[in-house]
Amino acid sequence: MIISEQKPRKEILEMLTDRKRIFIVGCAACATKCQTGGEDEVKEMKRELEKEGKKITGTIVLDTPCDERIVKKDLSSLPALKNSDSLLIMACGVGLQTIGNLIDRLLVPALNPLFAGTTERIGRYYEYCSLCGDCLLDGFGGICPLTRCAKGLLNGPCGGARDGKCEVNDEVDCIWALIYEKTKEPLKTYYELRDYKKILQPGKRVVR
Repeated sequence: MIISEQKPRKEILEMLTDRKRIFIVGCAACATKCQTGGEDEVKEMKRELEKEGKKITGTIVLDTPCDERIVKKDLSSLPALKNSDSLLIMACGVGLQTIGNLIDRLLVPALNPLFAGTTERIGRYYEYCSLCGDCLLDGFGGICPLTRCAKGLLNGPCGGARDGKCEVNDEVDCIWALIYEKTKEPLKTYYELRDYKKILQPGKRVVR
């Protein structure tokens, strides 16, 4: 899941300075789970912008704004878009750019995407995966040191950990201590420098 936070209202208002008629788009997937761009947050944003004198031409919460098929079906034919000079997107950057491929309007981001993470509970999220293109989790007891070690070390700890806590952030467990505790045995593989050709940007995958 893409974990996100809302931009400060001041920043959003600055981006909308010269915009009078705004359509708001939310996300029923990741942003709803993060409570940053779901139905409630879209309604709240509408109220606050109206207090600032903005005309809200309409709102919609798309099932998945990152899916062009859904954007085409649910958004591109809405009459209210013709009366809008901008769209405020309460979704991640992937959702915004997907909408931008289909809608010829100024698009303004309302969220800051942070990382791909897991949800412990609402309001508590953790980064577990860097989308590196070469998953090695089988060698580390199902725990990713590339992402969860502050230094991204793949061949053991740095030596700076104290009492099982990370040298960089003592509020975080040393991930290598957790790996050793889970595997109960020495690591048998030495990992060479990573092949960054596997994660060329921008990413693309075509299977048919």
